[in-house]
Amino acid sequence: MLNLIELTATGFGFLCVFLTIRRSVWCWPTGLIQVLLFIIIFYDAKLYSDLVLHVIYIFLQFYGWYSWTRADAGNESLDVKSLAIPWLVCWIAVSAIGTIGLGWTMASWTDASLPYADAFTTVASLVAQFLLARRYIQNWGFWIGVDSVAIWVYFTKELSATAVLYIAFLILASFGMVIWQKQLAKQRSHEIAT
Repeated sequence: MLNLIELTATGFGFLCVFLTIRRSVWCWPTGLIQVLLFIIIFYDAKLYSDLVLHVIYIFLQFYGWYSWTRADAGNESLDVKSLAIPWLVCWIAVSAIGTIGLGWTMASWTDASLPYADAFTTVASLVAQFLLARRYIQNWGFWIGVDSVAIWVYFTKELSATAVLYIAFLILASFGMVIWQKQLAKQRSHEIAT
């Protein structure tokens, strides 16, 4: 039963990232289904930070859906944005400090498996998801880091379909970064021309 849930979650996850790269608002409801299924999987695998992350993702899916739908309805295009360097440094610091704090908490207070790696994927994913909801191109760099660590975590926990999904996520995040970079360059050249 759990393998079927993992395979279904994997399918929805792949579709979600594909739709995200295309800047389709349908990435959010598709992602919501994936999130709900992964809550079951991570509970069973004792990856509690990932479980908490996916509970938070429920709210972030609705936030992203609202944000992108509102932008579309208000005739505001779903343009790509870029963080200023000080803000990027701030988000990297938040990820590092959050990883240490959550990792220590999970290592000290639970029977969590791989608490620091799990904490990193959790904290950096929250940052990436927030940046994605706001359409900042730097979200893809965070996702590349998260996916790289997650592949190791999920293979270690024998969640093979999930690990393969994260290999696909890593490839898709790399494509997403390139595609969004082209879109950002196009927007900037259009701004200069007008």
